[in-house]
Amino acid sequence: MKTIYLAGGCFWGVEAYYSRLKGVINTEVGYANGNKANPTYQEVKSHIANHAETLKLDYDESVISLKKILEHFLRFVDPYSIDKQGEDSGHQYRSGVYYINKEDEKVIRDYFDSNLESDYQIEILPLENFYSAEEYHQDYLEKNPSGYCHVNLNLIRKDEKK
Repeated sequence: MKTIYLAGGCFWGVEAYYSRLKGVINTEVGYANGNKANPTYQEVKSHIANHAETLKLDYDESVISLKKILEHFLRFVDPYSIDKQGEDSGHQYRSGVYYINKEDEKVIRDYFDSNLESDYQIEILPLENFYSAEEYHQDYLEKNPSGYCHVNLNLIRKDEKK
């Protein structure tokens, strides 16, 4: 099992998208790479905490590769947008890929450099910290199917779904 952290706007949609993919073992939404321990949603929303809304993604690399995870990421993220995805805007909605394995950095940079123009705005950084979001945020769109989501879940092909 490997783990990667993805910030692609509101974490509800990012989690809903990846949780449907073959090879994804576990998802957890939370707050990453910010300025304080254990931030609350209200602190992030009011900019007391400067974390990114982030998905912790555990996956089976024998089923889905990091490159494939990044391909999916680019299906729904605007890589040139700063602090905005869909209708959500603010620093917590920045896009980023945060790695814990140094060897993943090269894969991430090579993939984005090969598939995007050089002015993309996706942070590629080592994970500094990650704090689980409140329970009501976990699997939010499963619990609230009519909730807002900037991520188009129909971008997943039938053969890619669990």
